[in-house]
Amino acid sequence: MKIAISAESTIDLPKELLVKYEIHIVPFAVTLGDKTALDGEITPKEIFEFVEKTGKLPKTSAVNEYQFEEHFKKILESYDAIIHFSLSTSLSSTYENAAKVSGQLENVFVLDTKSLSTGVALLAIYARGLADQNVQPNIIYKKCLARVPHVQASFVLNNLEYLYKGGRCSSLQRFSVNLFKIRPQILVTDGKMGSGKVYRGKDEVVIKKYCEDTLEKFDNPDKTLAFVTVTDYSPEICKIAEDALRAKGFKTIYQTTAGSTITSHCGKKTLGILFINDGKQ
Repeated sequence: MKIAISAESTIDLPKELLVKYEIHIVPFAVTLGDKTALDGEITPKEIFEFVEKTGKLPKTSAVNEYQFEEHFKKILESYDAIIHFSLSTSLSSTYENAAKVSGQLENVFVLDTKSLSTGVALLAIYARGLADQNVQPNIIYKKCLARVPHVQASFVLNNLEYLYKGGRCSSLQRFSVNLFKIRPQILVTDGKMGSGKVYRGKDEVVIKKYCEDTLEKFDNPDKTLAFVTVTDYSPEICKIAEDALRAKGFKTIYQTTAGSTITSHCGKKTLGILFINDGKQ
């Protein structure tokens, strides 16, 4: 059976990794004023410039039912089954839209990853490996579903401005962060973004401590794969995170840049390390 792996563009993988793991993408749309483009076509730099100029966030549009229907039907022309990985239902309507369409088609499995960005990618790449081993799609779906609670997705932000503008944090939280010049950690738990630790200091100090704390808290990683995902950090800063993961024993580490949709919610100087924390399995 030929199985396709699918996801929305919020999976935040570059084209070379999408090709390598044969992941089919259906994109969000992003609007900057009177300019609308697909997620990935607008760079983080353009988003930052737009926000600085207007004081407003870009508008992001979730994938609708019609787009999913077209996406799935096109894939099924060449594949026998589809396993689709959706952005957390707590953050977007895409899962609901995809699930509705899948109910009208055969052999289309839609999974709520309860994650975002490369947290979604971790599950999709795992599924690709199972598909390549000729595991049946319903079994792949169940195995991936079992791993959903173990996806460790967290980020450290420069500030809460973008989350505040997007209605995802209070004015009091924003004021406190700005007042004390702290760098907040955001943890994705059960599909929702929540606050973690806070940091102060230079970028190098903050990133190193964030990685140490995250790897200490989530201390049972599957060391097969990890991601360092950023919005606009230098290679030198990214290397700090990569070195921390490498020292922990991760075999494959990819550094990726967040797409338009995720960047629109995180803002400048955002970095996250992401892995699945179920190593004993």
